[in-house]
Amino acid sequence: MANRQIARPGFWLPAATLWWRELVRFYRQRSRVAATVGTPLLFWLLFGSGFGASFRTGPSGATYLEYFFPGTILLVVLFASIFSNLSVIEDRREGFLLSVLVSPCSRTALVMGKVLGGATLAALQGLILLAVAPLAGIRFSPGQALQVAIILLPISVSLTALGFFFAWRVDSVQGFHGVMNLVLMPLWLLSGALFPISGAGSGVAWLMRINPLSYGLAALRWVLSPASAAGAPSLTLSVAVITGFGLAALAAGLREAAQPTT
Repeated sequence: MANRQIARPGFWLPAATLWWRELVRFYRQRSRVAATVGTPLLFWLLFGSGFGASFRTGPSGATYLEYFFPGTILLVVLFASIFSNLSVIEDRREGFLLSVLVSPCSRTALVMGKVLGGATLAALQGLILLAVAPLAGIRFSPGQALQVAIILLPISVSLTALGFFFAWRVDSVQGFHGVMNLVLMPLWLLSGALFPISGAGSGVAWLMRINPLSYGLAALRWVLSPASAAGAPSLTLSVAVITGFGLAALAAGLREAAQPTT
């Protein structure tokens, strides 16, 4: 039949295919696990041992190893999101991204598949670190582990979507790393992972209060180590803020990808 139109695929199949592709690529690059989990774990051991004798959280009595542990999980998720978004630049260079853009697949499905695939990997790698939680004096039940998984979902979506937004705009791996060092790393440093807001100067404390990652970290603290959550926002407020931030970051990624390709 002449002039036959190509049927446009649905949303879920392309999105699920791209999501699964992210997981397969990760499985084939197992060295990413060592880089993503090993580096934050090394930071946790070195910082925890180095600052342990001098750090105090007040009447809560939490050790620095315990205090720093939720921040280490957050760092694992951050590293995982950076590594997963490098594939956006690689796909552009190798021509895969262009082939997807000219296909009947919608750009919304492209963004959702890439972001959710990266977020799934980030959350799973964050959960892997729970295996060493007893070394920090943290004991948790299966129910608490489930709560951590639920909290890691919006955190992972937030960081992965934000990374996707910048990866879509830059043309080189070096440029992407530069942007991440200027954006994501300061967000982590100002989340309260290394030091509590009570010990920060007024300017830094103000930045920590408006940092959405501070609320994601606070939620992890309430579940894993309530002793280290003294003075932190409530669990309900923390989950609400990080979820809102995740939706906003996802919307920014969708909007950026919807722009005409030049």
